[in-house]
Amino acid sequence: MADLLERRPTARAKEVTRRRRWGRPGTWIAAAVFGFFFVNLAGVVGVPLADSFGTRWFTTWLPEGWTTKWYGAAWREFSLGQVFWTTALVSVLVVAVSVLIGVPAAYALARRSFPGKKLVLLLFLLPILVPPLTYGIPLATVLYKFHLAGTLTGVVLANLVPSVPFVVLTMTPFIEQIDPRIEAAARMCGARTGSVLLRVLTPLLVPGILAASVLVLVRTVGMFELTFLTAGPDSQTLVVALYYAVFSAGIRTQQSIDAMAVMYTLSMLVLLVIALRFVNPTQLVTRVKEEHTHP
Repeated sequence: MADLLERRPTARAKEVTRRRRWGRPGTWIAAAVFGFFFVNLAGVVGVPLADSFGTRWFTTWLPEGWTTKWYGAAWREFSLGQVFWTTALVSVLVVAVSVLIGVPAAYALARRSFPGKKLVLLLFLLPILVPPLTYGIPLATVLYKFHLAGTLTGVVLANLVPSVPFVVLTMTPFIEQIDPRIEAAARMCGARTGSVLLRVLTPLLVPGILAASVLVLVRTVGMFELTFLTAGPDSQTLVVALYYAVFSAGIRTQQSIDAMAVMYTLSMLVLLVIALRFVNPTQLVTRVKEEHTHP
């Protein structure tokens, strides 16, 4: 009789079995939240995608027919050839200047100790953490004062404000991982600081430079506020041109606008995939935690 009582499942055992069978309530809640997020994401992406290929779409679940003519119409109507060229030119110039300025600055922060170093790091963080509009409007005012706003030069200068600190914060951990004794050996052989930076450190920093360049490229292509405030008719990037296509005066075909939005989304998706192959998104977060934990 005692053996039979011992073999009977207790209430806790029944609860454990039930949880294994149906899962914890928190699991179901998390699954519901993620499911709701992905359904909304599918709607946000899927509706413009379907509309960009649809002939007519009013009251049915799917468009009445399918066509690709809206992509050609968008390319001609919005002069996307010029827009893509401007976007590529602005992005390449911002990346090049940011790397030329940011890598030496990151080297100085990684190898030198000086009074106010933490304050300098904080100043580099501000353009990244603060919303761009807070400093974009005063910056645009200054550029208009010197007749640089509305030009390609003004757009590049505006995008350099957050891009240079981004390169500095990305490159500093890469430089700190290099043994300083390598530089000391090069100096003992007669190399100057410029030669050490170009001939010794640069080959070792190629992965970090590529990672910073791709991240700045993604950020520049997706930067709306600063480009919108400083761009002119001939210096609009793709995201600003998409905004004007939606909200400017005049009647435009919705399918053409959706086709333009799909092309912008695909370009950003390609850039993000390339960026994730070069850098781990948690590196900067880990870096900031280490600085606060080990001052």
